[in-house]
Amino acid sequence: VGLVACGVVLGSFLLSAGAVWELAKLPPGERHAEVSLGTWLPLGEAAGVLHPLRIDWGFALDPISAVMILVVTGVGFLIHVYATGYMAHEDGFARFFTYMNLFVSMMLALVLGSNLLVMFVGWEGVGLCSYLLIGFWFAKDSAADAGKKAFITNRVGDFGFLLGTGLLVYALGTLDIGAIAAGVEAGALAKGTATAAALLLFLGATGKSAQIPLYTWLPDAMEGPTPVSALIHAAT
Repeated sequence: VGLVACGVVLGSFLLSAGAVWELAKLPPGERHAEVSLGTWLPLGEAAGVLHPLRIDWGFALDPISAVMILVVTGVGFLIHVYATGYMAHEDGFARFFTYMNLFVSMMLALVLGSNLLVMFVGWEGVGLCSYLLIGFWFAKDSAADAGKKAFITNRVGDFGFLLGTGLLVYALGTLDIGAIAAGVEAGALAKGTATAAALLLFLGATGKSAQIPLYTWLPDAMEGPTPVSALIHAAT
């Protein structure tokens, strides 16, 4: 189990390094690669829809996400290697590494999503894995309670993220991150709307990164195994 768990994260790191190398060879203004795996939600293909909206299951690599995928997979691999020794004598060894691998995959979906809805899938996946890992020793009441506290607190922030996403859809008619950025640069977003959307998205970030006021889950999260603290509180 440890070999497979570490191997897939190492493989992801090597693939990430190769992708970043290819991206770096492009001219600075063209360092953006995007791929769509198909249409996820074809909202608006029916006749009579005033504002059609098509959401693809897509991923994008740019200089920001290039740095992030190297951090996620590189640091994640080191934590996985450490955890094989730390968790060697624990029950649920395979379950632990299933959660750890899922956490890394959700982090990658978060930083590579080309639109806010794909990003939100990764966002929620990270929250789910945080709950599972913090409450890994669920037979202890303190660990189970800590996991639930982290899950509920993060949902408050995620609700803000959803509201901000909805506001951007209403104002710009798209969830694509590149199109949103272009709309903002073109002045298509009113200042008040932009401020409100930014604050709502930031509310989501405060939940994930345990900032005031959504910080109360973090001290209790130490109930999880030490590699979980390393992955959630350092890598994330």
